[in-house]
Amino acid sequence: MISHTRTPIAARRGDVRNVGIIAHVDHGKTTLVDALLRQTGVFRANQAVAERVMDSFALERERGITILAKNTTVTWEGVRINIVDTPGHADFGGEVERTLAMVDGVLLLVDASEGPLPQTRFVLGKALEAGLPPVVCLNKIDRSDARPAAVLDEIYGLFIDLGASEEQLEFPVLYTNARAGTATRELGRESPDLRPLFEAVVGFLPGPLHEPEAPARFQANNLGYDDYVGRLAIGRVVAGELVAGGDYALCRNDGSQVSCKLTHVYAWAGLKRVEVERALAGDIVAVAGIDDIQIGETIADRERPAPLPPIRIDEPTIAMVFSVNTSPWAGRVGSRVTSRNLRERLFQESRRNVSLRVEERETTESFRVLGRGELQLAILVETMRREGFELQVSKPAVLLRDRNGVVEEPTELLLVDVPEEYVGVVTQLLGVRRAVMTRMDHLGGGRVRIEYVVPSRGLIGFRSLFLTDTRGSGTINALFNGYAPWHGPIAGRTNGAMVADRQGVATPYALFHLQERGILFVPAGTPVYEGMVVGEYSRDADLDVNVCREKKLTNMRASGHDEAVRLVPHRTMGLEEGLAWIDEDELVEVTPDAIRLRKRELRQALRPRGPRSARLAVAPAVSPETSPSSS
Repeated sequence: MISHTRTPIAARRGDVRNVGIIAHVDHGKTTLVDALLRQTGVFRANQAVAERVMDSFALERERGITILAKNTTVTWEGVRINIVDTPGHADFGGEVERTLAMVDGVLLLVDASEGPLPQTRFVLGKALEAGLPPVVCLNKIDRSDARPAAVLDEIYGLFIDLGASEEQLEFPVLYTNARAGTATRELGRESPDLRPLFEAVVGFLPGPLHEPEAPARFQANNLGYDDYVGRLAIGRVVAGELVAGGDYALCRNDGSQVSCKLTHVYAWAGLKRVEVERALAGDIVAVAGIDDIQIGETIADRERPAPLPPIRIDEPTIAMVFSVNTSPWAGRVGSRVTSRNLRERLFQESRRNVSLRVEERETTESFRVLGRGELQLAILVETMRREGFELQVSKPAVLLRDRNGVVEEPTELLLVDVPEEYVGVVTQLLGVRRAVMTRMDHLGGGRVRIEYVVPSRGLIGFRSLFLTDTRGSGTINALFNGYAPWHGPIAGRTNGAMVADRQGVATPYALFHLQERGILFVPAGTPVYEGMVVGEYSRDADLDVNVCREKKLTNMRASGHDEAVRLVPHRTMGLEEGLAWIDEDELVEVTPDAIRLRKRELRQALRPRGPRSARLAVAPAVSPETSPSSS
């Protein structure tokens, strides 16, 4: 007996488009999404809407960057367009990896003046590697220094460098002004709205594949939480359909399978989440009912379970030690101060962010956190501080690895854009950091763009020094460039620290007599404790100082006038500045209301003496403390 099994036929859906937006930091992608939402009627005519509505995270609004991948849905002429806003910074590459797994095409947004920059290269390289077709937008064409023709040539060159296929090189080009909400296919031709952009997305980018009779498969690409239904798994239905109330199999990352039931299925309408009865292949949805689901796990048909390939994430390159606050003032301000609170929060973050790893150490008071860059870890610390945590963190350290007996370290591709008069300054700054120049281009208008390959450890603390020496006129962008043999020692901070030798309050009189010895970090009236760093000493040694000293008052009049107390403005040390400044024997203390620098050993009598350069090691050593545990 011959059985005739009908092979499922996959067809492209015409009513859905899943699009990821790729752009460098501050090239206008979130502003463009605002315009797309407005022109498709998502907002009421009289509704008050904040700028950059997709940047819902407070830190994103403050810094002007996208940190978390988020999605929204607009409907244009019967076609539902799911838009995913991706981070532009390589430190948040874990978000990018997951985003690209949910879309069928990408919208590449490039500043018509600055051209493609390293973070554009990073995300675009991932998209082309995944075989996604692009649509290119040259944004900010209203800028006085816009050079669309030259930038378009740079984009073609970038595509070729990244190994784009012939089909991917046949991309449509649009010229947009995201702030005004206009787009055109021909430069110089006026357009009242973004209709040409919608037409390019719907006409050029493919719809998702759909096999009506295929078994259901859905992969969790992100996690959320709802106060009423609990944990939400957000992702794309890859095959078949998901039905609210249906029974399925959960294929875990460790290879095991358990039964599960979906209580709710949600889709998006604009920025709002709406409940639906079912979702077909190609839909981006959130599902509820599985409290212990993790990122990368697959919800599959119970009769024919088949897990999807795991989400591949690049290795971390930077590590920091997070520990409970042990300063004399610990627990005064924060509401979460114990090691249990710290452990739960860090492991919760590692479950939500697959590019982050948390390792327990020999003591229960501290944890080693591995990430993609110091910015990613600084964002985590800042987020925890705002949640009421008190903690202290160590200096960021690069992760070394041993390959065939050769010690290797992570390197970065650094793109520097500066006025011509600062080329010598930048060359000198990067020379001592073991950077190698690979390219130099004169952009015109007196500006130069230089490309370097530099060890990742050479860039820790470099940004603030670079901005100071170029008078704020230069820009730098870095991209992970793989591992290379150890480049040799890099000179660190040459100056010592001024350390408070007692608890009290800093007085103007004491600070006035100390300011000639270095740079102060605290203003008058700041409470201090023994072991707290209050400034940078001008010599290669630490100096214990009394910043609480007051002027002795007597009934004797001086023959001359008293000297006026005039204080030089102090240097404010924020979180990122503090992480860049501290050395191995120092920590950054973080509380909800303050960021302080301190010594590991607070007691003056127990701290070592002598020049810092002789006490702090610079030689590489590959050990469990410096290498990724899963490499």
